[in-house]
Amino acid sequence: MDTALQERLHLALTAQRRAFDAERMPSYEVRRDRLERLLAMTRQHGEALAAAMAQDFGHRARQESLLADIFTVEAGARHALKHLRAWMKPRRVATPLHFLPGRNVLMRQPLGVVGVVAPWNYPYYLAMEPAVAALAAGNRVLIKPSELTPATSELMARLVAEHFKPEEMLVITGDAEVGKAFTQLPFDHLFFTGSTAVGRHVAQAAAKNLTPVTLELGGKSPAIVDRSADLALTASRLAFGKLFNAGQTCVAPDYLLVPRELIEPLSQQILAEMRRMYPRIAGNADYTSIATPRHHARLQGLIADAAQRGARVLRTHDEQPDDRRLVPALLLDVPADATVMQEEIFGPLLPIVGYDKVDNALAHVNAGDRPLALYWFGQDGAARDHVMAQTHAGGVTVNDCLWHLGQEDQPFGGVGASGMGSYHGEWGFRTFSKEKPLFIQSRFAGTRLFQPPYGPTFERLLGLLKKIV
Repeated sequence: MDTALQERLHLALTAQRRAFDAERMPSYEVRRDRLERLLAMTRQHGEALAAAMAQDFGHRARQESLLADIFTVEAGARHALKHLRAWMKPRRVATPLHFLPGRNVLMRQPLGVVGVVAPWNYPYYLAMEPAVAALAAGNRVLIKPSELTPATSELMARLVAEHFKPEEMLVITGDAEVGKAFTQLPFDHLFFTGSTAVGRHVAQAAAKNLTPVTLELGGKSPAIVDRSADLALTASRLAFGKLFNAGQTCVAPDYLLVPRELIEPLSQQILAEMRRMYPRIAGNADYTSIATPRHHARLQGLIADAAQRGARVLRTHDEQPDDRRLVPALLLDVPADATVMQEEIFGPLLPIVGYDKVDNALAHVNAGDRPLALYWFGQDGAARDHVMAQTHAGGVTVNDCLWHLGQEDQPFGGVGASGMGSYHGEWGFRTFSKEKPLFIQSRFAGTRLFQPPYGPTFERLLGLLKKIV
């Protein structure tokens, strides 16, 4: 490892740790001030950040950046400001009868220095939403943004430096080597968003320091369409969920499970809805580009591989854009061994798989890794409850896509290969806090009766405890 790089990272970590040691329990006023500065930074520079993201992607719809990266951070910061005082307050906890008149209290303390590794697909949101939670909990924050969004990363580094002292929050830019070294630092907590493959390496690096981790990963998130579904509504919402950010979303629907007799009518309605939202692809300001040439080539390879194996490719438009805007496509009759059915897609391609009985669909879902998201469309409450009980997923939206991600009063996180730990709202505050239990003993406690020398009194009291517990 580059010695100069290692020294730079350790100096940044040491500066924040020293600052934390000097203020181990920041006051409500201090935390509120930091959150207000983050909120002001986001509000003031939202348009500039959206422009930087468009530069990085080749083109990114301005409205998608303002909604998914800017508004979401504003909403998270406002929610934290509204609830901060209550989150910080020590909690009275029930005390068993045999420990009275002692009492239990749960105290929430900041952990110290939090590291955040952010990906390229939502570069501002996935850096600053964890930072909101970490700052609310009273921590210091170091952020490593993606090297694949250099304009956004550099702008974010400059803005954070203008609004925060480096010992409060600091953005460290650099390539993959910097990211690798970053994850090896002895943080008090490491928060990573990215692929499952890279997440495994991050977990291994953190384990060497016994650093606790939150891993927000991905996976093949299914959408199950029930026979009771409203096909027109389902098609519209699936089209939006799949093509938002051109499918480059960790919770995008990755494939559909549809009753066989509904595949053709639903496919045609989805194509119609995609064309309605995007009348053209080439030059369409509303339609986002694939972020890099490598990702664009990979997606074209997925289409070619599926077609070669016998899949039907239904493209929304007969166009060949000369940039990285990729024409959306539905993939039907895709064999299970096609690469598009093995890997997370992360683009505007949507395989549709037929099923006869819903339990066949559930078996398909449960045969793979547990996904980050699951979507269900239908009007039959009993059928919905059956699917919910028989599947695992990080989170669920019913009769729509993506929107569970925006719920600040619900935890967001994966399960199994799609991640560990959660954040958003109070869940994020708790992730970046040590919930320290305090038992406060009374001077009138009878614990002296349990002290040696042991004898009949001890035996009688122990027998009494067994009866009342």
